[in-house]
Amino acid sequence: MRHDDPRLPTSPGFWRSPLRGTWFTSVLGLVLLVGITVLFVTGLVSYAAYNPNLAPVNDQTPDKGILGFYLFPWPTNPSWLYRATQGLHVTLGVTLIPVLLAKLWSVVPKLFTLPPARSLAHALERISLLLLVGGGLFEFTTGVLNVQLDYVFPGSFYPLHFYGAWVFFAAFVAHAALKTPVALRAVRQRRRDEGELAAARPDAPTVSRRGALWFVGGASLLLLVTTAGQSIGGALRRTALLAPHGGADPGSGPNGFQINKTAAYAGIDARTTGGEAWRLVVTGRDGRTVRLSRTELLRLPLHSAALPIACVEGWSTADQWWRGVRLRDLAALVGYDGDPPDVLVESIQLHGAFRRAALRANQVADPRSLLALQVNGEDLSPDHGYPARVIVPAAPGVLNTKWVARMTFGDL
Repeated sequence: MRHDDPRLPTSPGFWRSPLRGTWFTSVLGLVLLVGITVLFVTGLVSYAAYNPNLAPVNDQTPDKGILGFYLFPWPTNPSWLYRATQGLHVTLGVTLIPVLLAKLWSVVPKLFTLPPARSLAHALERISLLLLVGGGLFEFTTGVLNVQLDYVFPGSFYPLHFYGAWVFFAAFVAHAALKTPVALRAVRQRRRDEGELAAARPDAPTVSRRGALWFVGGASLLLLVTTAGQSIGGALRRTALLAPHGGADPGSGPNGFQINKTAAYAGIDARTTGGEAWRLVVTGRDGRTVRLSRTELLRLPLHSAALPIACVEGWSTADQWWRGVRLRDLAALVGYDGDPPDVLVESIQLHGAFRRAALRANQVADPRSLLALQVNGEDLSPDHGYPARVIVPAAPGVLNTKWVARMTFGDL
C-alpha cells in the first residue's frame, strides 16, 4: 500500500473528523499552557517541602545534579500550606486529563505525517513532540497511579516523576514558545475551519467544535467535583469518589481519620510498642543522650496544637487536636537551650519508605511542632503512631514520622 492510501493513518484522507482545526486545538492548548505551568510550579513547591538540602535523608533522587537545587527552608506558616499547594497540584492534574486527551486527539494526524523528517529542523521538532507527548502521558499516568496508591511502575515514584517532569516541561516550554503566538492569533480571529489540522475531506458534523469544548469542560468539571474533596476534607471528602480513602477503614472516634500506612503494614505490634519495650532515645550536643518511656514523656510539659495531615497523594484531613511534647523542649533536654538545630527522626517501622526523616531548625523551633502522644483527647491508636509520632505544621505527611524511636538533634 502507498502511504497516501486513505485506509492508512499516514494519509490525510484517513482523518475525517470535522472537529479538528487550528482554533479547536488552540483553545485546548492555551488551557494547558496555564494549567501545566501551575502544575510544574506546585510540583517544585512540593519538592521544596521535602527539604532537598537535607539529602540523602529526605531526598534520595540519584544523580540529580543541578536539578536538585535547594529552593528555600520550607515554612511552617500557614499550617495548611502544604495541604493547599499539593491539593491544588493533584486536583488540577486530574482535572486537566480530559483537556490533555482532547488536545492529543486533535493533533494525532500530525504524528503520522510522512516523511518523518523533511529537514534537520523538522526532525528536531518531531523529537520534541515525541518527548512532549510521551512525557505528558508518563507524568499524568504515574501521577494518577500514585494518587490511587497503585505503585505498579518499576522503581520509586518520587525519582520517576521528578525526572519525567523535567523532560516533559523542557519539551513543553520549547513547544509553547513556538506555538503560543499561533494559538493566540487563532483564538483572537475565531476562525474555525482553517489550518493544516483540519480534515481534507471531513465527514458531516454531528456536534459543533464549541459543543465539543463544552463536553471536554464538562468532563473536567466532573473530575474536579469527584476529586477536590480529598484536599478540602471534612464532609466534602465524601464527594471525592475518585480519590483514595486509605487502605484501611480508620473507624470512628478520636482516631477516626485517614490512614495510609497501617501499623500492620509497617511491622509494628505490641511487642515493640509496649510500656517496657519502647523507649524514646534523644541525642544532642556532645553526644548527650536521654532515654524516656512514654510515662516519662507524659510527665513533661504537654502542649496542644490543631493541625491537619496532608500527603503527596493530595489527600488531607481536617485539623486534628494533637497533644504532646514540643520538639524544641526535647532539644533543650539534650543541650540546646537556645535556638534548636535540625533533627533526624527515626521510626521503629520495618516496612515502607521514610523510616527516617529530617526536619529543619525552623520546623523544630515552631511551638506547634510536637512529639504527639494523644490526638483529639485520646491516646494515639497504633495506626496513627502509638506510642509517639511527630506532627509539624505545613509539613508533608511522610515527614510526620510515626512510631518514633530515636531523635538526633544537630546539624545534618
